[in-house]
Amino acid sequence: MEMRSPMGRALGLGSARSGFGHWWGQRLSAAALVLLGLWFAVSVLGLVSTDYWAVAAWAGEPLHAILLVLFLGTLLYHSSLGIQVVIEDYVHGPVAHVAALVVNRFVHVVLAVAGAWSVIALSAGGQA
Repeated sequence: MEMRSPMGRALGLGSARSGFGHWWGQRLSAAALVLLGLWFAVSVLGLVSTDYWAVAAWAGEPLHAILLVLFLGTLLYHSSLGIQVVIEDYVHGPVAHVAALVVNRFVHVVLAVAGAWSVIALSAGGQA
């Protein structure tokens, strides 16, 4: 006995394919966070006894600025996916569900923009 609808059978969709993109995004972002997190931890440990201007000079190097923005973007993307799973599992009611998903996405986009701006401002030496 087939449990899928005729449309689901025609499209080849089912429980095994509906969340694959989300699952894959979580796994890839987690792997990227391991690498970027190690780079970030080692870099920050090297900056422990420095002042603001030394950190600004460090962040002003193109490679460090790019990796900082990638780390922040990947971290927020991974966080957004994780919170989305919690919302989908525990927030009931169509209005509350959609509202929570919209707020989740909005907050993460705002944090990403603020973080990117912060990296740019820091790499400019506080002049931005």
